[in-house]
Amino acid sequence: MMQRALALIYPDQCILCASLVDRRGALCADCWSETIFLRGHTCDHCGARLTGAGDGMADLCDDCIAMPRPWGMGRAAISYEGAGRRLVLVLKHGDRTELALPAAGWMAAAGRDILSEQPVLVPIPIHWTRRIARRYNQAAELSRALAGLTGLSHEPEALFRRAKTGLQDGKTVDERYRNLKDTIVPHSKYGRILAGKHVCLIDDVMTSGATYAAASEACRKAGAHKISVLALARVEKAA
Repeated sequence: MMQRALALIYPDQCILCASLVDRRGALCADCWSETIFLRGHTCDHCGARLTGAGDGMADLCDDCIAMPRPWGMGRAAISYEGAGRRLVLVLKHGDRTELALPAAGWMAAAGRDILSEQPVLVPIPIHWTRRIARRYNQAAELSRALAGLTGLSHEPEALFRRAKTGLQDGKTVDERYRNLKDTIVPHSKYGRILAGKHVCLIDDVMTSGATYAAASEACRKAGAHKISVLALARVEKAA
């Protein structure tokens, strides 16, 4: 009775706008229509959409062909545009950590072939100064929520960001990679847990892949035998 009374006083709203929805953590019809879920024929390394139906062989986007990735399989749940972009931004900068749970549900669906191998979930670390400014690491929130949904191990301290890098916005791909070179390392104490493990790196957005590449190299140094990546959103090139 109390739950029904609360529902009448505080009806469930869309996670991105004030529209009413039938359950907590859902998108309304308009926001849902503006969210592009990355399903079907996608790049095996980054999750970006590909044209055509695929032939069952390894399919790669132009970016992943031009720049081989230091990880294996990669997936993303949504495209970084429309409502998907708004969701990432409010999760990252709007103190809306409750969005991690529905977002993790979409990531679990998109990355089910990766997650079925029981990897260790490792969020991309942020520098301690950004952690203080934001009060949380959005990648760690996503990883924690995903671990709760799947029962997988979540290791938020396994990697360490030892240098604060400038913003990646406006940089070329080469500049992004140079900006992040050697900035992510295994944690001196907790990094050893990755030795011999299949690691799935978690982050909110994949753009050039430079951050995932730096974190993948750190996982290799820690002794991980296999590395996969899973993002909430993938920045896609305009057709």
